[in-house]
Amino acid sequence: MRSRGLVPFLISATAALALSACGASDADQSDSASAAGSSENYPVVIEHALGTTTISEQPERVATVAWANHEVPLALGVVPVGMAAANFGDDDGNGMLPWVEEKLDEMGAEPPVLFDETDGIDFEAVADTDPDVILAAYSGLTQEDYDTLSEIAPVVAYPEDPWATSWRDVIRFNAQGLGLEAEGDALVTDLETEISEAAQQYPDLAGTKTMFLTHVDPTDLSTVNFYTANDTRAAFFSDLGLDTPAAVAEASEAGGFSGSISAEQLDRFDDVELIVTYGDQELVETLRADPLLSQMPAVKNDAIVFLDGNGPMGTAANPTPLAISWVLDDYVAQLAEAAGTGK
Repeated sequence: MRSRGLVPFLISATAALALSACGASDADQSDSASAAGSSENYPVVIEHALGTTTISEQPERVATVAWANHEVPLALGVVPVGMAAANFGDDDGNGMLPWVEEKLDEMGAEPPVLFDETDGIDFEAVADTDPDVILAAYSGLTQEDYDTLSEIAPVVAYPEDPWATSWRDVIRFNAQGLGLEAEGDALVTDLETEISEAAQQYPDLAGTKTMFLTHVDPTDLSTVNFYTANDTRAAFFSDLGLDTPAAVAEASEAGGFSGSISAEQLDRFDDVELIVTYGDQELVETLRADPLLSQMPAVKNDAIVFLDGNGPMGTAANPTPLAISWVLDDYVAQLAEAAGTGK
């Protein structure tokens, strides 16, 4: 498939949910965070994988750690006092992904404090923002991390496994922590409608058996490495009406985010009709030139979508509350174009 840019567009479907939240100064930003919920929604008790969190009263200052959790309060009109800086996919080096910047601009808000999580959570920086609640429904918090953060403020952790929270539960759990459970449910419904409408534009795409290859090493093609349906990137295919190849489904049942199969067992991928991966046209040519991998139906038919794994376009393939709308139309169009090549 020929690579083309994904054109960003502003989130509109969820704008109606926005609460009053704007301001150009740190003080104003703190006020915007206080828009979370109302006193009648508290206390809130949330059961999660690392324990039970009780939020006794309406949070006025909302902090988030780890990947994408800040997108939930932003989508619901609340500006966090602090959030994790983007450590990949940041196209201009300011620590924020494009869809986050656009949302802040739309709200007329200044960027929150950005936590540098290159070497893990910066507990001191989080504490310095003096939060009333810390959102981390999509994260890899250890029990020790959770316990340390809980000394700062109540923490909303992931419901089951680290880094495995679906985009729906990222919204629902974090929205509960804001006292905005109904608004979170409405946001999920809006996004589901948006996804469905985008997929319906390409009815022939429905049911296409699709595999998301992990970063391919062109110097070693002896194994085929892929994300299982337990990974949010591959799980999103189901939202779009795509099907899971048999080998991927089998690996998914075994647990884990990824699978690996020897290229000598290539017949296990005979039902793969579409491949998504990180790379460029040179990678596609490498796959075509390989005597084994070139026999995969998706490779043989040039049914490959390649994404820039270091830029925002590839980053947005991991569905998050604001990224979904930013990338959706163009992502589905790329999938449909590539799938059509082989049909």
